[in-house]
Amino acid sequence: MRQGSADRGRRNDLAGRAAEAAVERFYERNGRTVCARRWRGPGGEIDLIARDGAEVIFIEVKQSRSFDAAAWHVSSRQMARIHASAEDFIGREPRGLLTPCRFDVALVDGQGRIEVIENVMAA
Repeated sequence: MRQGSADRGRRNDLAGRAAEAAVERFYERNGRTVCARRWRGPGGEIDLIARDGAEVIFIEVKQSRSFDAAAWHVSSRQMARIHASAEDFIGREPRGLLTPCRFDVALVDGQGRIEVIENVMAA
């Protein structure tokens, strides 16, 4: 029983990393530059951080069998933790808290398709 749980955890971690890599490629194909992966701040980890000109984009990646199932994995508590880490990241930018930013959620389904919900939470 314990081995099955460890195998499942490893598969989930690998699937999550693959989803993050696919989302990174998606953003870069669309003209954004990914500047950080799995960045850790005081609130926790931010999957990807990208730049679009002066704007900083904080990206939470969720992978599941369908877009709907992936979306259900995003909790308000998790977004609050991401916001706390994003605030720390932005505070280190030259313009500080005046830096334009947005929060995206990138959903990846079982076929590897990507759907991005832009600006899910105002900073």
